[in-house]
Amino acid sequence: MDDAISSFWGPVTSTREWCEKNYTHSSYVAEFYNTVSNVPSILLALVGLINALRQRFEKRFTVLHISNMILSIGSMLFHATLQHVQQQSDETPMVWEMLLYIYILYSPDWHYRSTMPTFLFLYGAAFAIVHSQIRFGIGFKVHYVILCLLCIPRMYKYYIYTQDLFAKRLAKLYVATLLLGSLCWIGDRVFCKKISHWPINPQGHAMWHVFMGFNSYFANTFLMFCRAQQRGWAPKVVYAMRVFPYVKIEKPKSQ
Repeated sequence: MDDAISSFWGPVTSTREWCEKNYTHSSYVAEFYNTVSNVPSILLALVGLINALRQRFEKRFTVLHISNMILSIGSMLFHATLQHVQQQSDETPMVWEMLLYIYILYSPDWHYRSTMPTFLFLYGAAFAIVHSQIRFGIGFKVHYVILCLLCIPRMYKYYIYTQDLFAKRLAKLYVATLLLGSLCWIGDRVFCKKISHWPINPQGHAMWHVFMGFNSYFANTFLMFCRAQQRGWAPKVVYAMRVFPYVKIEKPKSQ
């Protein structure tokens, strides 16, 4: 949303804006709440990264947590500037991250192991090149939703084959945060004209960022549990300070 305060970054060049007035707190930050709401995502990804490194999980999970952090940083840059180049730093990592989820979900049963990462890498690189030259509108959203839908059958399979109740709870938290975040995203887009006249803006898109930060953390933790089960690492979901879940494993001495 436009605002009268002068902008350090110049006119808006991104293809979309959100239901938050621009430059209300600083001339350097276009959408303040949409920018700072990415901080929880970065911190949660950092916690997951530390756990993956400390317990020597497979490198795929190290890359996954780093990709979550890169996505959040890209989102901060986009919402702080509302420039087209920074919009790409938000949208391109979104696609890369989903390709990584597809690899983690499907690779255990893929017979030709080298073909999947090669194809996904080339697909991600091709998308980045095309996206840098062409401004996608609704096409990007449709493409992203398709990638998300490809993950659902496999996530559901992991859920029904998981017997651990605490791991199942992680999956349920993943679904709950996804639904709540989606409602915030949709409400911010659909009811923006009405919201702009409210005395207090509920900052639906900022809440989407917060919910999706937890959503990614719950998804990653659930996938780490499932993969550890596949590797025979006796995983357990434990809670730091009785509220914060993470996966603890016991590798055989031979590993």
